[in-house]
Amino acid sequence: MANFSNRITQLFNIDYPIIQAGMVWTSGWKLANAVSNAGALGLIGSGSMYPEVLLQHIRKCKAATAKPFGVNIPLLYPDIEKHIQIVIDEGVKIVFTSAGNPKTWTPVLKQHGITVVHVVSSSTFAKKAEAAGCDAVVAEGFEAGGHNGREETTTMVLVPLVKAAVKIPVLAAGGIATGRQMLAAMILGADGVQIGSRFVCSNEASNHIKFKEAVVNSKEGDTMLSIKKVVPVRLLKNNFSETIKEAEMRGATKEELAAILGHGRAKKGMLEGELDEGELEIGEVSALINNIKPAADIVQEIWNEFNTVANNPFYFNR
Repeated sequence: MANFSNRITQLFNIDYPIIQAGMVWTSGWKLANAVSNAGALGLIGSGSMYPEVLLQHIRKCKAATAKPFGVNIPLLYPDIEKHIQIVIDEGVKIVFTSAGNPKTWTPVLKQHGITVVHVVSSSTFAKKAEAAGCDAVVAEGFEAGGHNGREETTTMVLVPLVKAAVKIPVLAAGGIATGRQMLAAMILGADGVQIGSRFVCSNEASNHIKFKEAVVNSKEGDTMLSIKKVVPVRLLKNNFSETIKEAEMRGATKEELAAILGHGRAKKGMLEGELDEGELEIGEVSALINNIKPAADIVQEIWNEFNTVANNPFYFNR
């Protein structure tokens, strides 16, 4: 598959249909640049950035690569207007939106020639994103790390449902870190994949080394979906997650859970390396991640395995 081409590679003008997710405290310009230069699509995660910080990351990424890159913008961000204006003013051509109604900002972005992709957790939301004018959707199953859909639909079920519901390209996300998993997602109907957790354990990711090492050392069953009454989030089990679990089991209200969560807990855990009381957002696929390496090597490793299995479907049954 030397000159692979499909709707996703054509939409973003990239070599491989692989997108690095825009993750809080992880996806700065260094990671986005490394992934884009490797032939995939890198995303700057703006959800943990003040507007002036996002501006600097975009400018540094523009200076470092001539390849396409994008910005992920959670639509519930308090300074959403400023983030939108920054991507418009800086000439960013690709925006991934999440956590909100795509009807609100998609038309504005489209007016400025920006390709818009929205993250969805159900076929119903996928249809709404298509109706809003989005160019593609990310079908994210509840295996994914970080904020999750309340439907708790797995990627293996969600991808074919979304594929059947919309005509625009579909990216699969949630529980994907290898070429084998990428091929499986595409057989289910995805045009490409968005990968987050695997890039957490890249050299260029801005999160703390202690967090990366915790992910590498995690085993099957070491993540949990938590804080469902506030906003469902998948994270590594630790003292904080146990506190939340106990509160949920005794029927704590949304307000009580929000008070326990407090402010800045994801920053404390992921960026500052506080592994006991921090919020450590990561996907179930962390159990398959065994090393930390350059992002370009991760892209090539995934793509090489994808090609190996695509050319010989029974390769891994030996």
